[in-house]
Amino acid sequence: MVGVTKIKYSGNSRRTMAQQEDRRMNTLTKMALGLIGQLKPTPLEFDSSKSIRLPAPIMVGGMPLMQALAARQSQREFQVAVLPHQSLSDLLWAAGGVNRAELGGRTAPSAMNAQEVEVYAALATGLYRYEPTAHVLHLVAAADVRRVTGYQDFVDTAPLDLVYVADHGRMKMIPASHRESYASIAAGAMAQNVYLYCASAGLATVMRAWFDRAALGQSMGLDADQQILLTQTVGIPKASACA
Repeated sequence: MVGVTKIKYSGNSRRTMAQQEDRRMNTLTKMALGLIGQLKPTPLEFDSSKSIRLPAPIMVGGMPLMQALAARQSQREFQVAVLPHQSLSDLLWAAGGVNRAELGGRTAPSAMNAQEVEVYAALATGLYRYEPTAHVLHLVAAADVRRVTGYQDFVDTAPLDLVYVADHGRMKMIPASHRESYASIAAGAMAQNVYLYCASAGLATVMRAWFDRAALGQSMGLDADQQILLTQTVGIPKASACA
């Protein structure tokens, strides 16, 4: 089971984390802001790390596969506590990490090995893009983008919102009419990997497709070849959700 992280933050960062429960934006407010183009990330009161070098994923142990499948579920109540870097490392590797270095193979399938789906991690400390080969997170936006990743209020304060983005520029060998469906299949496999990891690790997660695509794409700085497919919230479950 996952414990509370011991990652150190600045004084301003700790105050921001402590205030999060009071800063949730309700669904109607998000929808109204989206209609006028004003659904935006939350500015940070501290500096974001340019990169987060993750510890090596732990590839042994855990729950047997059949038990993880039996325990797999969607949960929508999360603690605000940040995830330990080891848990973040393990779940990102599960989503789409390298599992066959000699071939560059990944934990999730990709048509023609295009590896067209990138995983972004929206944290309280900024928006990061996961680089599987180096197993590192690179800063994309020094802002708290979590609020924009979904119309639901819990996305604002859960410690991690994953965003799965298809890069159509990597699918030159795939007919344009097939690219979205191919990428969606790959993203679904990646999200299920995260579900199974969370079941094994005692974390809560839920996959989501209800969000303002224009607002999120703008917040992430995506270009015309990039398409947001789905989002997924991850965190330590609230005690009431586990009862």
